[in-house]
Amino acid sequence: MSESEIDAVVFDVLGTLVDEPAGVRAGIRALDPSLDAAGVERLLSLWQRHIDGEQRRILDGARPYLASDALDREAARLVADAAGVDDPTAVAALAVSGRRLPPWPDTAAGLARLAARFPLIGLSNASRTALLELNAHAGLRWHQALSAEDARSYKPDPAVYRLAVTVSGRPPERLLMVAAHAWDLRAAQGLGLRAAYVSRPVGDPPASSDRFDLYADDLADLADQLDRTDGLSG
Repeated sequence: MSESEIDAVVFDVLGTLVDEPAGVRAGIRALDPSLDAAGVERLLSLWQRHIDGEQRRILDGARPYLASDALDREAARLVADAAGVDDPTAVAALAVSGRRLPPWPDTAAGLARLAARFPLIGLSNASRTALLELNAHAGLRWHQALSAEDARSYKPDPAVYRLAVTVSGRPPERLLMVAAHAWDLRAAQGLGLRAAYVSRPVGDPPASSDRFDLYADDLADLADQLDRTDGLSG
């Protein structure tokens, strides 16, 4: 794929550009400093299972739409109950820990390099408010940041990816979706977007059956490949 073949780059945010588990871990440690590493991981898993499960229920129509803020508050309450903490202030602080996520070491430089050549669109399941705060905290650079809240749904609903297509004003095949989650890229491909997988420790690795346009070790590698690749196979 060459620069001339795409008009904008669309980025997943959570996991791809920021270390989501690290931020929630920090929130859990602040909630209960007596927890050992295994205890923190157990509660992190409880948080993740709740968020994933409730987003799936919303997508399946089993529950009315709720923005990510509400789901985070629910997850924080579950974690606090499991930890035996009933301080409302501590629970409220945990609920917003997903807005204070550290960027990966290559994120800032990689986005800056790509932003010099392409319009960059962030596309996240985070709510509008959460996305604003996590972008500011992590120093993410965008030309446009879009929340799934605008579609009243969650990825991998095609309606979420359609937000980026609509904002760009370009055909889907002129957009490159970048994510560390194979499921995210498959859904984007289903709407016609190009797909670039970036490896992250917390991502969802591609299956042998996946056929993404680019596979990169990090954002610098992605930028290098966009510089030197002449075209697409297939």
